[in-house]
Amino acid sequence: MKAIIIIYNQAHTEKVEYMLDKLDIKGYSLWENVQGRGTSTGVPHLGTHAWPEINKSVMTIVDDEMADIVLDKVKKIDAVNIEVGIRAFVWDILKMV
Repeated sequence: MKAIIIIYNQAHTEKVEYMLDKLDIKGYSLWENVQGRGTSTGVPHLGTHAWPEINKSVMTIVDDEMADIVLDKVKKIDAVNIEVGIRAFVWDILKMV
């Protein structure tokens, strides 16, 4: 099993939700109003007057073979508009109850 966290500009919300639906990923946790700054451009997403953009994060646990599929889909979303921002990170799940 793999844990995948996807952190994305809220402008990608519909694309991320569509991806999860199309891949039949039903279980996930969502965090809204996620603040931060990306490592590629360093542009802050803080939800403030100076830096008004804001992020969301979604985490899901999937079978090992699904992880690469999700990463490929995220890469395609990012390629459409790299300035908006989306990243995905994967961890091994050793145990789960």
